[in-house]
Amino acid sequence: MAEIAITVDNLVLRYRRLNNYSIKRQLLSFRQNRKDGKGKTGTFEALKGVSFELEKGEILGIIGKNGSGKSTMLRALAGIFSPDEGSIDLHGHGVSLLAIGVGFKGDLTGRENIFLSGMLLGFTKEYIEEKLDEIIEFAELGDFIEYPVRTYSSGMHSKLAFSITAILEADIMLIDEVLSVGDERFRKKSYEKMKSLISNKDRTVVIVSHSIPTLQELCTKVMWLHEGEVKEIGDPKEVLEHYREFMK
Repeated sequence: MAEIAITVDNLVLRYRRLNNYSIKRQLLSFRQNRKDGKGKTGTFEALKGVSFELEKGEILGIIGKNGSGKSTMLRALAGIFSPDEGSIDLHGHGVSLLAIGVGFKGDLTGRENIFLSGMLLGFTKEYIEEKLDEIIEFAELGDFIEYPVRTYSSGMHSKLAFSITAILEADIMLIDEVLSVGDERFRKKSYEKMKSLISNKDRTVVIVSHSIPTLQELCTKVMWLHEGEVKEIGDPKEVLEHYREFMK
């Protein structure tokens, strides 16, 4: 019987929503109980009862138009967002999220962020030190590895994030569009490294991408999210063909 790596059951995740007037009012005046009702708050359901299961070694691609809940799903799997309803079970597996703008502290150097990210992923300081030179070499940041991450371009940020995740190799890898960032040569290098990583049958991968060819080549299963709900999940060729028709 196949080992289960991820179980998501009836996941609901809501964002608190404030209109612009409400935000300004809270920041500038802190006045409460206005009679005109303009500062009303509400909630937005980013994920609406999402359920799926992945076996160890499966590669799930998630596709959908902007605002469909793809990145929210990844962040929920990574433990950044807590479910409002339902549950996520990673069955004891370690998880890493590879996404732009997540996990780095801007005032720390690239080198310091390697240690921070590695320890947040559950690796020991000794293990990170063993892998440090390999991570720095793969990232190709040169002297910038000693500069604060807030000085990095999005491409440099992507290189460092990818290198940490790729070299430290967690059980479950969550990848959010990062392969589309950076110069052409590094994108090709990253893509080849990614193919190498996910060929390991012990590693489970979830990839968010708008690229139909990428998902068709890399994934064993594709989930189409639409307005926070699973519209279809299954064979990559079939799901992606239906998505392509829908988006025409």
